[in-house]
Amino acid sequence: MSTLERWTRWPAGDTPVREHSSRARTVLSFFGRAAMLGAVLSGTYAERHYGGWQVLIPLGWIAAAAALFTGWYVSCRARRLWPAMACAAGLLVYAGLAHEGGARTLAAVIWCGLAVLAVIRLPLAAGLLTAGAALGSYGLGSNDSLLVLLAVAGGLGLLGWLLRLDGQARSAQRALLAGERAAQAARAESAALAERARIAREIHDVLAHSLSAQLVHLEAARLMLDAGADRAEVRERIVSARRMAQDGLVETRQALSALRGEFAPVAEFVAELAAQSEAELTVDGVPRPVPAEPGLAVRRTAQEALTNARKHAPGGRVEVRLAYLDGAVELTVRNSGAPHGADPVLGDSGNGYGLLGMRERAELLGGELLAGPEDGGWRVLLRVPT
Repeated sequence: MSTLERWTRWPAGDTPVREHSSRARTVLSFFGRAAMLGAVLSGTYAERHYGGWQVLIPLGWIAAAAALFTGWYVSCRARRLWPAMACAAGLLVYAGLAHEGGARTLAAVIWCGLAVLAVIRLPLAAGLLTAGAALGSYGLGSNDSLLVLLAVAGGLGLLGWLLRLDGQARSAQRALLAGERAAQAARAESAALAERARIAREIHDVLAHSLSAQLVHLEAARLMLDAGADRAEVRERIVSARRMAQDGLVETRQALSALRGEFAPVAEFVAELAAQSEAELTVDGVPRPVPAEPGLAVRRTAQEALTNARKHAPGGRVEVRLAYLDGAVELTVRNSGAPHGADPVLGDSGNGYGLLGMRERAELLGGELLAGPEDGGWRVLLRVPT
């Protein structure tokens, strides 16, 4: 901040936004103003005798001073410098007239109050100028000694400066609190979006695997019907599709349980899946609990890779390797090419997004997924940190 800005910038604590006050602070503020008004009234009436309708004169003086202070306060809240300075000049003149009219207590309160409030609410240059004029007027209208005047001026100036710093500190605290609340809201929204994406991904994976497996068997049944195959063989395919639908319901329940943090050991799931697909399973390392997200990635990748093996290389050899590494878990699914004479026509079924979904899941977890041809077959390698 440049020197010019430091002298001309409005105090940070004087913002147009109204700060919410506690009940105790509101009560103390009310009683403090009431005590100040009572002191001004008693002091004004004690300075001279008012008879008859003249008892209304001090009330008129105080009401006019309150109106000028209100205009000054509103101008400061709106950060309008020249209207605020005009109201301050009016208050100085009015205090001089009140002093000459016998309302010396009211005049002293206006001068001292304006001196403190100017330092608190006005830009520093304008505040010091106004405070100096108010204290100078107070000194000219007072009969106190020079030492007393210096003490009053120093005390009021110090009070105004401390209150100015307090207002700036509270303003900075409010800004930090508002920023923290905004950051918390952004984090909550980001977490909600991430959770929605995770749920959508799980539902997609379960449905994609279950429906694609059913499609394999139903498409095979259709081809067998077109070829005039035996009724028992067609029935077997349909029964397999029905079983896949039942397995899909089970997987859906498992996915919901995993989303709630209730997940079964990954090794057991992969072993069961390999047995259903008649694949050779190898487990390296000591099996250990795997967190929910990496465990789901291994599950879905194993399901997708074995389904792809059945679709693209029916009858081929499939090998599954699950390795527990230091700080990671690795899944490898290899399948050989389709045997001679096998019809891989079902390889065109599905939506083609399986590998993309597996890779995105792995990258979200900080892992990697490699998929490509190997020795005439296909290999899928997933490695995710745990």
